[in-house]
Amino acid sequence: MSSDPRASQPSPYGILICGHGSRNRLAVEEFERLAIGLRRRMSPIPVEHGFLEFAKPILRDGLDRLREQGVERVLAIPAMLFAAGHAKNDIPSVLNTYSAETGLEIDYGRELGVDRLMIAAAGARIQEALDANSEVPLSETMLVVVGRGSSDPDANSNVAKVARMLVEGFGFGWGETVYSGVTFPLVEPGLRHVVRLGFKRIIVFPYFLFSGVLVTRIRQHSERVANDHPEVEFLHASYLGDHARVQDTFVERVDEVLGGETAMNCSLCKYRAQVLGFETEVGLAQASHHHHVEGLTDGCDLCELECTGACQPDGVPIPLGGGHEPHTHGDHAHDHGHHPYPHAEHPLGPSTLRGRSADSKTDGPEP
Repeated sequence: MSSDPRASQPSPYGILICGHGSRNRLAVEEFERLAIGLRRRMSPIPVEHGFLEFAKPILRDGLDRLREQGVERVLAIPAMLFAAGHAKNDIPSVLNTYSAETGLEIDYGRELGVDRLMIAAAGARIQEALDANSEVPLSETMLVVVGRGSSDPDANSNVAKVARMLVEGFGFGWGETVYSGVTFPLVEPGLRHVVRLGFKRIIVFPYFLFSGVLVTRIRQHSERVANDHPEVEFLHASYLGDHARVQDTFVERVDEVLGGETAMNCSLCKYRAQVLGFETEVGLAQASHHHHVEGLTDGCDLCELECTGACQPDGVPIPLGGGHEPHTHGDHAHDHGHHPYPHAEHPLGPSTLRGRSADSKTDGPEP
């Protein structure tokens, strides 16, 4: 008898890869290439994909396509590096609503998370940067891992764990973790502190799946610091993309669902446990906040393909019409309400990003 759980399913099933979506066309194309690669690997199992916002097909479209192929059970895998609000609330809310409306059985899998395969993919991207540049000893090299940034401390702490795994795996002289938004420290103020440690070389590695305005802003903000410190060599490692080990992780998540082995981290989930500083969020209702931008594809045409950051010259997105002024939430804008992040005014956090000018020369945090 085969030990592969995919070979022993009694009823037809299909796979839905759940993406976030982006106004950046290159990011959407990169995600679609990942989905195509997974479709080839998982054949003959049907594999579809859908986006939460700012791109089509939306999640419901992907589910509709699977039902059209005779699928009776869907294994939904969130294409998220870590479990924060999108993976814990927004995507499950959409899936639960669809299941209630149609009767389709949907089993939800685990995010990519802190995984040996993801660490291997990250290590490969860092090694590519090392191979292409000068021979500064690793002991004199600082690794700075840039996470997406979230209002969920559990997700933020996982970025720090990935950073430590990489620092210890390579044997770098030091390592730090910064974030592209929402939390602290942000890229530029974080790097301005980092350069004070005196390392000869700093590798900036965006721990992101795909391209987008955030990846572009990471490079722009790190280059500001590099221009002010010519004595330090700055290297830029590539984001993860559709590396083979990333695809392997998705396959592993599918097998976990099939084998009944999916294990979510609830001990540090701010919605389930009294996490220090976030006690008021225990038991918040599971709901998606993305209906108003679901499937929206006409948001930004300032760049031909790759994002240049032109839509956010000072870190604040240009509104997508309607005449209102939304607030910043990562690489897009929303006018809905999230639970307030308790450290939104941290001097090294989001307000710092909005306030920094393009020619900033300040070595310390903004006042």
